[in-house]
Amino acid sequence: MSEIQLDLTPEEYHSEPLLRAALAGRLKVGVDALPPFRVTRRSIDCRRRNVLYHCTIAIGLNTQNTPIIPNVPAVNAPRVVIVGAGPAGLFAALRALELGMKPIIVERGKPVEERKKDIVSLVRTKQVDPNSNWCFGEGGAGTYSDGKLYTRSTKRGDVGAVLRRFVDHGADPDIMVDVHAHIGTDRLPAIISRMRETILNHGGEYHFNTRVTDLIVKDGHVRGVVTADGDSIEASAVILATGHSARDIYELFSRRGWLLEAKPFALGVRVEHPQQLINEIQYHGRGYSPLLPPATYSLVTQVGAHGVFSFCMCPGGVIVPAATADGQQVVNGMSNAARNSGFANSGIAVTVNPSDVHGEDWHALLDFQKAVEQRMFEAAGGCIDAPSQRLVDFLHRKPSSRLNRSNYMGSCVSAPLHELLPPFVVDSLIQAFKDFDRKMHGFITEEASLLAVESRTSSPVRIPRDKETLQHPQLQGLYPCGEGAGYAGGIVSSALDGIRCIEMLAATLQR
Repeated sequence: MSEIQLDLTPEEYHSEPLLRAALAGRLKVGVDALPPFRVTRRSIDCRRRNVLYHCTIAIGLNTQNTPIIPNVPAVNAPRVVIVGAGPAGLFAALRALELGMKPIIVERGKPVEERKKDIVSLVRTKQVDPNSNWCFGEGGAGTYSDGKLYTRSTKRGDVGAVLRRFVDHGADPDIMVDVHAHIGTDRLPAIISRMRETILNHGGEYHFNTRVTDLIVKDGHVRGVVTADGDSIEASAVILATGHSARDIYELFSRRGWLLEAKPFALGVRVEHPQQLINEIQYHGRGYSPLLPPATYSLVTQVGAHGVFSFCMCPGGVIVPAATADGQQVVNGMSNAARNSGFANSGIAVTVNPSDVHGEDWHALLDFQKAVEQRMFEAAGGCIDAPSQRLVDFLHRKPSSRLNRSNYMGSCVSAPLHELLPPFVVDSLIQAFKDFDRKMHGFITEEASLLAVESRTSSPVRIPRDKETLQHPQLQGLYPCGEGAGYAGGIVSSALDGIRCIEMLAATLQR
């Protein structure tokens, strides 16, 4: 099998006869003489006025199948506790089964079917269940963040194997092709549920509504976990994949004197535009076309010592309340598979370094994050309504006398974000928005809104691990993993980190 690169117009890409003619011309053969082929990768190139699909086409067929998961032996299988059922935990569990280990998933939240009901209740009552919300529960935060599968972490492992696993459990096979693939929030719950069935059917075990409050440590080796109910679950080792919002785990480490580290993170706002406007900017006035998906963007700039970047851009998406406890106001974005809401939103985040908060330890960064979230909660009147401001008013540092229509899952309240956000964040955002408008003329518009606060892009705390063994330096048998430990930033990179940790554990047990 060989591969070639081919640029196609939207009309050529979506028409089989036109695609075949373009490929035949490139290969200099007749259409009837074309060998078997398939598109293996595609991305949209809108840098020029004529929008193109940039395609990788495989000549000759080569199918790859996901390995069949064996049933775990009924006896003598090493037990591994996996704390957290997000991407890192789920993919660690699936790989554990392949390696002959029994994964025991301990999840503070509920199965995805019940979790959906709590999220509906959260929006209706504005009351946050601290164990079942947009971040906590089966599937983790990734279940309700569009299911974006793009990653730059290609050196961490086999990205294709992760994508194939999603396809095996019901995802659209197109995710194997799209460079910026996504699954859709409406489709992810069923996929996560099928992954659970696979894990249970092959010998794994689940404990929902079970919050870990301590680790079982014997002679410096972690041998399991203790739950909030006082139960002990013992195992050969523990994969700690708790996600970026499980602050109680950091407090546990602090009480027990186990090492934690401060880690730069990012904080900012979610910006919302009409999707039609983003289409017209990115597609050079073309606007809506059934041959093109809702347009996306990726923006980054440097303002002094701070990087400012777009994060989790959701075309055709909605904005959701992502707090994990009372007294917080946090926003995030998501979109369904069709991406047809009529709005585009994206996090715009400013890097926060330890030097910005006048403290070098992790407490200072976490307290800074908490303080901003609480300030936004109070600005919203003590609830999870979204403090909001029109972009043009933010740039002029004045309150908004009126707000634009928003697709936030809740109510928006006018708030002076230029006063509520930390000054260095405000200054960085203002300069960044001006730069973004130069790169995407029309980005600054009366129709754009800012909602606050986008503060969970990553954790300000890292749980350290040895570079060679991937174990915590003080605790043998503990494998900090994924976003919550500070080693990933998205669904695919978290999944890859979970796989990497379980493979290292398996190698260690075999020695």
